[in-house]
Amino acid sequence: MKRPLVALPLLLLAISGCGSDDAAPAVDESDKPGSTVACLEAEGVSAHVEGEDDEEVVLDAGPRVRFYLTAAEAEAAQFRGAGEGAEQIGSALLFVDPEVDPETEDVLEAAESCLAEL
Repeated sequence: MKRPLVALPLLLLAISGCGSDDAAPAVDESDKPGSTVACLEAEGVSAHVEGEDDEEVVLDAGPRVRFYLTAAEAEAAQFRGAGEGAEQIGSALLFVDPEVDPETEDVLEAAESCLAEL
């Protein structure tokens, strides 16, 4: 008779999670490019994912972001010359045109904010 009593709370717990809005995230948080695009779009910035392995986010305003597995790998890419002129934010390199116009400033702030949240 004790077994059904033990199973009942587990069953109720499992059922309570079904149908919940927060049961599954809208964006896979391990998908950094996808999460970044979702964050940028929430900020009103148009961007899309591209690259051989979908590891880059290109903003329609011009800047682009390249993702690496770790922050150390991103730093190493800069030392090898693959990230010249880029700003490292965690495991990402943010590439920006050296001559930033005032309209792009807001886009860069949104990009930096989204990357810092990853």
